[in-house]
Amino acid sequence: METWLKDLVTQIDDATARLMTTVRGLTDEEVLEPSLLPGWSRGHVLAHIARAAEAHRNLLESARTGTDLPAYASQDARDTDIENGAGRPVAEHIADIERTAAVFRAAVGTVPGKAWTTSVTILHLDPFPASQVVLRKLVELELHHVDLNAGYRPADWPATFRPLELPEPMRSQAADRLSWFSAG
Repeated sequence: METWLKDLVTQIDDATARLMTTVRGLTDEEVLEPSLLPGWSRGHVLAHIARAAEAHRNLLESARTGTDLPAYASQDARDTDIENGAGRPVAEHIADIERTAAVFRAAVGTVPGKAWTTSVTILHLDPFPASQVVLRKLVELELHHVDLNAGYRPADWPATFRPLELPEPMRSQAADRLSWFSAG
């Protein structure tokens, strides 16, 4: 595995562990409370993290095989899956995120070197190289950990995450989270 990939996978593993520590501290009732994302509970954010891991795995599989495997079946299917998963007990969210994180991590190891340049896309986004899928997984974990509104803030982002050169829309999304906590 190339150094850039090993580094990102290590950061993903660490980010997942931090997220799981936070989620294990939530009660079933707290999962139903509002997140920082308008109209979404913490459960919505947690369901999204798990479904995004599956979408990212699909993109890696697409790059590995050269087939056109969509990240999500459709925007409606994505939204329905998140809505249907949002109200689950915290233990089910934990199991789902741990399972999908493991499946994603296993998929990373199957992508051959030349496939990392394959173009993939998620729903309405412009195509991007498969190498960005791993970065996007890391960004999802760090940003949505903040979105849980459970004590994790941009100031808690690790020193290895802060200087990453993020392409759009990830750069703007990270800047949004920073601005939420810089006012005052």
